[in-house]
Amino acid sequence: MKFSDGNWLTRVGYDIHTPKLVYDMKQEQKSITFYAPCKEINDRGATLDGPLLTIKLSSPAENIIRVQAWHFKGQVKRGPFFSLTENEADISIDNKKEKTTFVSGNLKATINKQNWGLDFHNENGKLTSSHPQSLAYITSSNGLSYMREQLNIGVGENIYGLGERFTPFVKNGQVVDIWNKDGGTSTEQSYKNIPFYFSSKGYGVFVNHPEHVSFEVGSEIVSKSQFSVEGECLDYFIINGPSPKDVMKNYTDLTGKPALPPAWSFGLWLTTSFTTDYDESTVNHFVDGMAERDIPLSVFHFDCFWMKEYEWCNFEWNKQSFPDPENMLKRLKDKGLKICVWINPYIAQKSKLFDEGAANDYLIKRPNGDVWQWDLWQAGQAIVDFTNPDARDWYRKKLEGLIDMGVDCFKTDFGERIPIDVVYHDGSDPLKMHNYYTFMFNQLVFSLLQDKLGKEEAVLFARSATAGGQQFPVHWGGDCSADYESMGESLRGGLSLTSSGFGYWSHDIGGFENTATPDLYKRWTAFGLLSTHSRLHGSSSYRVPWLFDEEAVKVTQKFVKLKHTLMPYIYKEACKTSMSGIPFMRSMSMEFPDDPACHPVETQYMLGGSLLVAPVFNEEGTATFYLPDGTWTHLLTNREVTGSRWKTEHYDYMNIPLFVRPNTLLPIGNNDQKPDYHYEENVTFHLFSLDDGEQADTNVFDTDGEKRLNAKALREGNVITISIDSAQVTKPWHVMLRNIYSIKEVTNGNSQETDNGVHISAVNLSEKIEVTLSA
Repeated sequence: MKFSDGNWLTRVGYDIHTPKLVYDMKQEQKSITFYAPCKEINDRGATLDGPLLTIKLSSPAENIIRVQAWHFKGQVKRGPFFSLTENEADISIDNKKEKTTFVSGNLKATINKQNWGLDFHNENGKLTSSHPQSLAYITSSNGLSYMREQLNIGVGENIYGLGERFTPFVKNGQVVDIWNKDGGTSTEQSYKNIPFYFSSKGYGVFVNHPEHVSFEVGSEIVSKSQFSVEGECLDYFIINGPSPKDVMKNYTDLTGKPALPPAWSFGLWLTTSFTTDYDESTVNHFVDGMAERDIPLSVFHFDCFWMKEYEWCNFEWNKQSFPDPENMLKRLKDKGLKICVWINPYIAQKSKLFDEGAANDYLIKRPNGDVWQWDLWQAGQAIVDFTNPDARDWYRKKLEGLIDMGVDCFKTDFGERIPIDVVYHDGSDPLKMHNYYTFMFNQLVFSLLQDKLGKEEAVLFARSATAGGQQFPVHWGGDCSADYESMGESLRGGLSLTSSGFGYWSHDIGGFENTATPDLYKRWTAFGLLSTHSRLHGSSSYRVPWLFDEEAVKVTQKFVKLKHTLMPYIYKEACKTSMSGIPFMRSMSMEFPDDPACHPVETQYMLGGSLLVAPVFNEEGTATFYLPDGTWTHLLTNREVTGSRWKTEHYDYMNIPLFVRPNTLLPIGNNDQKPDYHYEENVTFHLFSLDDGEQADTNVFDTDGEKRLNAKALREGNVITISIDSAQVTKPWHVMLRNIYSIKEVTNGNSQETDNGVHISAVNLSEKIEVTLSA
């Protein structure tokens, strides 16, 4: 919200009260509390009347400082609350007459006691400040109250994150409301609102409020990032880096790490689409058609109409279209497919579950005791009350039956349109539940899959989210349109989401609304299969490639198989994401924070730490992209390009800007038919542009998430030493020296010239190979 009227005035109808000084304080072992009146205290009489703010600093973990501010503390504390993991943090407090310093790890807060203000520093210097008159308690003429904070934005500083936002990637100058809405991908509304951002200066800010948080990122006071909440208290965290990746590690330590998705989930997903007609014959036509065209398929998804219309959700197969669902699923699984079905947390009045849910208080109610209903989306639709443990068990049992039938995962759609004129079984605050509801929904379904199928097999395809929802992957970008503009919107949304702690992201290849042209379909397919997860899905038309043109078949085949051969690298990066919290798919600014040219880039991304992807966004096939410093190698053509510059190039449909980072040892698999196989068997390590004095290394994990191999390459002058270590298995391995065409000597291995370089083979995993390059 905006409370000011220009630089000098306050908006009509508001009164702003800001702390003036620290009048008293209380130090405890792990925290310090300040009492700050909102007026100058010149004599004892001035202590009468007027607001006194209580401000507490503490540290839930090293390198994180929590700031809590209250006007009135006596309000009833109604949940839900974000689930946070707090660890013991060593802090130090230094009190002086004019200033107090509070230190956690390398993060320091300095409190100005004479003229209230907060300065935050890390090992690299000053991060941001809450200047005098920034923190505020605000009253309005309509009886509402607010708490507000303003943190300085430095010159050249960029702000990223705040959930899946389809607006420009850099959030400076934007108004952002943290309030989940079903608004598609072409507006300021978002399915996934996360009250967290990180700065290019190396810190993050997490506002610990599930309810509506209003951000003014340089859009009211242009030098400040402002956030405000309705009520009498404000709770936020400053999270130190100093790198963006360190910020992500620390933030996800606090709010939860992304789970590791099963290896099969990284393959191609194909759906029935939304409003299309389909039955088992249609499904088999699609599945068999993909196989006949040698396009490997990993997951088949049944969208909404697997259930009978007007009865969503009843969790029963529409017998008219699917008279024998259990055997149908068995037949599909015999073809090597995993099965996904669409669900949401809504119960239509025609569903047989409605009366059962209403009778047992399983549905959200209005204050007068009526079941809350409306006719938007489904006639007479009600919503399951997940705050009721019995309702959660009831909903779980319905899904358990589907898992027992052969369903492997669920597309957890919707969860954004949650009303606030309601009461919950456990007395939760409806304003807080609006955003938080999706956390409960996805957590319930994800934990069920873990319990029934095992932790290593659980995966969702979720649309809505709030803070902490990254623990339940995967999330996709919602209802985009079939045009290049929407393709760009989708990528901006994905980069913003992964800048908010989410490790994995997908989107509807070709766009959801309308039908893509063959040109767009082929460009989006390459982009989609170089995202962490890949799904062909649409609204009113089927999305199988042969309905577009024969070249679309070849494009789909090529990029599916490419992704499969990249699985040793992909799964290694996925394991790192789930362990560290660093997103798999990430922005250029996150990967290269010291390169200012990367800071605003929103049309390309890093897929893990070594692969740069720049989708083509136009019919002309022109790609404009930026390569950071070093010698980059195009993965598909082996062409080397010198970085620290922008490039504009033309690409046909069978190609895309896909560059390997300098000094990379990239593991390539030997199976292009499926995403889940033994990655260490006959793996080939491709060595790219190894500079003198540099070492490249990589690991290979198996599909159980266990490390199998470690490979290293060290260059000293013209000698490259390559070593492979594993204590678990002995399998053949290979090394490909990319773009090194002149070999003087190879020891401990056999070499063979190829079109892409020199190929060296060995079987004994403990031996080393030395390659001497010709001068």
